[in-house]
Amino acid sequence: MTVQTELPRTVAIIPARGGSKGIPLKNLQKVAGKTLLARAVEAASEATGVDLVVVSTDHDGIADEAERAGATVVRRPDEISGDLASSEDALLYTLEQLPEQYAITAFLQCTSPFIDPQSIDNAIERVAADAADVVFSAVEDHSFLWTLDDEGHAQAVGHDAAFRPRRQDRKIHYNETGAFYIMRTSGLQEHRHRFFGRIEIEEVPLEQAREIDTMADLTLVRAVAAAGGQPTVLDVDALVTDFDGVHTDDAGYVNEHGDEMVRVHRGDGMGVSRLVRSGLPFLILSKERNPVVTRRAEKLRVEVAQGIDNKADVLLEWMREKDLDPSRVAYVGNDINDLEAFSVVGWPIAVADAHPEVLLAARLVLSQRGGHGAVREVCDLIPDN
Repeated sequence: MTVQTELPRTVAIIPARGGSKGIPLKNLQKVAGKTLLARAVEAASEATGVDLVVVSTDHDGIADEAERAGATVVRRPDEISGDLASSEDALLYTLEQLPEQYAITAFLQCTSPFIDPQSIDNAIERVAADAADVVFSAVEDHSFLWTLDDEGHAQAVGHDAAFRPRRQDRKIHYNETGAFYIMRTSGLQEHRHRFFGRIEIEEVPLEQAREIDTMADLTLVRAVAAAGGQPTVLDVDALVTDFDGVHTDDAGYVNEHGDEMVRVHRGDGMGVSRLVRSGLPFLILSKERNPVVTRRAEKLRVEVAQGIDNKADVLLEWMREKDLDPSRVAYVGNDINDLEAFSVVGWPIAVADAHPEVLLAARLVLSQRGGHGAVREVCDLIPDN
């Protein structure tokens, strides 16, 4: 009979300061509808070897998001919250605050948005089996590395500049991804550094190795996430849409009396009607104030809010009034004034002809353009309640 032994208990710690320089509040930026912080918490929570997920932070908004994602929060004091404080400072302080001792510490970073829980588990098992004291994520790299000397001249690093072997003949080296470090807790506390004792690598594929330091990195990662496939069912509790450019093609028709008309899609009305009959809350949220919007909302029998400068504030209040979980609300937009609304819902959705920044920020990009069946398309993804 095979006897299964329990793994030593593991705590996952995610340091997340509020004072990021390159990208303000970087940890709360969204990729495919989820904040970087929530993505890290989710990866740690889905690893079967992790018993507790803790976020170390000095910022109220990050603390709130961590708790929404299901993590425990440990507040970081000012002396280890500045730019000069190390991640190890946060890890060691957090461990001291926990009521229980954990044999293994998993250190995860929010800046790696594609962490695979199975890779975390693989690394935990190696430390738990006493095969290593530290296991960290890295990606195989065959590139030729160079540096500059004091005069600015290029110098080869780790290879002979005069010898150019084929890729398959080069010695393999690895790039540290920064995604996770699995450590024996006693060794971390003794050495006060993430690298000690027997160090091994958990090799991860290139697609999991992407790291966000700049806005260019964030833009690229959002594009990669958006290309990851479209859902066949959209499981949400409410739908909110912009009007111009979503229900319409963003064009306007003005007659000789100055009366404005817009083009709408009849199929959109059929899709909205089904959701309304099922009882799903539906709101049209428009920056412009126009009688056309009012008449269309009346015909569709949905709620409408117009003349809104800050869509996020109004949307948050509407969700509170209806006791909705923001992570289960979808918002469909097309232009940059929709980005603030994107930031407060779990399902930011863009029409096919949306502004490039909106397309990159969306969790889902529709195949139809605004005014050409985009609303019907998203409605058809939502099953009846």
